[in-house]
Amino acid sequence: MKKIIELIEKETAEAFWSCGYDAKYAKVTLSNRPDLCEYQCNGALAAAKAYKKAPMPIAEETAAKLAANTMFSMVEAVKPGFLNFRLNEAYLAGYLEEMRADKNYFGLERAKEPKRILIDYGGPNVAKPLHIGHLRSAIIGESIKRIGRLLGHEMIGDVHLGDWGLQMGLIITELKERKPKLPYFEEDYTGEYPKEAPFTISELEEIYPTASMKSKEDEAYKDRAMQATFELQSGKRGYQALLSHILDVSVSDLKRNYDNLNVSFDLWKGESDAQPYIPAMVQKMKDDGYAYLSEGALVVDVKEESDAKEIPPCMILKSDGASLYNTTDLATIVWRMRDYKPDEIIYVVDKRQELYFTQVFRCARKTKLVDKDTKLIFHGFGTMNGKDGKPFKTREGGVMRLEHLVSEINEEMYKKIIENHTAVSEEEARKTAGIVALSAIKYGDLSNQASKDYIFDIERFTSFEGNTGPYILYTIVRIKSILAKYEEQGGLNPDARILPAKSDSEKALMLELSRFGSAVESAFSETAPHKICAYIYGLSNALNHFYHETKILSEEDAAARAGYICLLMLTKDILETCIDVLGFSAPDRM
Repeated sequence: MKKIIELIEKETAEAFWSCGYDAKYAKVTLSNRPDLCEYQCNGALAAAKAYKKAPMPIAEETAAKLAANTMFSMVEAVKPGFLNFRLNEAYLAGYLEEMRADKNYFGLERAKEPKRILIDYGGPNVAKPLHIGHLRSAIIGESIKRIGRLLGHEMIGDVHLGDWGLQMGLIITELKERKPKLPYFEEDYTGEYPKEAPFTISELEEIYPTASMKSKEDEAYKDRAMQATFELQSGKRGYQALLSHILDVSVSDLKRNYDNLNVSFDLWKGESDAQPYIPAMVQKMKDDGYAYLSEGALVVDVKEESDAKEIPPCMILKSDGASLYNTTDLATIVWRMRDYKPDEIIYVVDKRQELYFTQVFRCARKTKLVDKDTKLIFHGFGTMNGKDGKPFKTREGGVMRLEHLVSEINEEMYKKIIENHTAVSEEEARKTAGIVALSAIKYGDLSNQASKDYIFDIERFTSFEGNTGPYILYTIVRIKSILAKYEEQGGLNPDARILPAKSDSEKALMLELSRFGSAVESAFSETAPHKICAYIYGLSNALNHFYHETKILSEEDAAARAGYICLLMLTKDILETCIDVLGFSAPDRM
């Protein structure tokens, strides 16, 4: 189904053409003066230069051609040469009926040539709890994935675990000090290793920071950890078994925490999965003449003549032959291309890593690790700050664990629900609080442009008023309540349909609904979930304005009442589709 702005543009283009002007001037935009018109075209101003003619006569000729078109209730030429449009109420109602008939996608024009897009988001380190620094990557990446799937693309989410390097050696070293008699540390052990891990997630989360602190204070301890890392990466059997335990225990806990955020991944790959690809990749870079030694390290030049500032070489191996994050990320691209051949790879990461990813992407292209048509996209996000404008911290000044943040907001929502509904059971209040709290967290984050820093204000984000997740959910719950009462009155006649608007507020709601496809496509093409937030905030405002001005259930005309109900059903369905791609849902009541 064509977007409504495309249909307006098509009619306008035909009018320009029939008047003897190039159809390219028929670009139509949403009006920035809704008090004057709903859509506008400024093409006559540009055409005037090309045809050496005043813009106003061009606009007047075109408006005259469109005057009889049943799509419009008004087409007028306005000085100095604008075309202003208002849609015919009957045409708009018919368009919404077509949307309503498309039960799953509501007229959304899905991809004719779907892409395979791999998204790298999450990026947690194993053996460490998720903290608020992981929030934005998870929330933004999940939403981009869901928007792409709604449009018909094959979206593959990869958590990209940090499961390699010195942190593993530190854990192994500390574990060996605490439990030296475990079979993993016996040099001549040939039997099967235990299936149960020799630690719990709580113990593991305590082991790593303890080991890290020791390594900073004790040089011999750090040397043992580096040796353990080397032996692990060299394939030492006992250490490989320990790595499997660390992954099993950590990933189970990570999945639980991500589930609480309604975030999921198709792939649970880590840096360790890239290791087998490194030797051949490095050798090929050498053989092809891209990699060379610089002060003992193996590097690839990635600077370009057009660079305004110097871009350092991409280091592939350190002088001691050890790999780096660059190496692992490049090897990860190798296996992704081999196993999935994606059209695009999107990295949802902190914007402060832009230089690093510039080096990695250029190196991947220069050394031909990716096909020439494969897009590598850096989607950098800003920091989540407290009210003091500094990165969000606990009251004690530490980095807050993600599950503690979620729990704190759940509790805040629970208190508000209990205050507003004293008769509700604790079980229902807790369940509803969890749903609404998730909307507060996700909408609070996603409503900001990803690249910008923002203030995480729990009080504002949990408000039921203003541009917040709870306000959007309250709007959906309001519609559900009206629909339930209507159902008690006998329900909807199958022949009922959306009727032409009888008021300005009804038409405003209908216009917002008609723009659903444009909002989704724009959000995906610009990897900008905040555009979905902006759309549903406008739609919710339009619905609530219509609700306050209109007697819906008490409308005496049965056909008009049924028309209102059809309009509300479509609004609910579109709002629920949008919050689903943002990664949260709505309760039945609040």
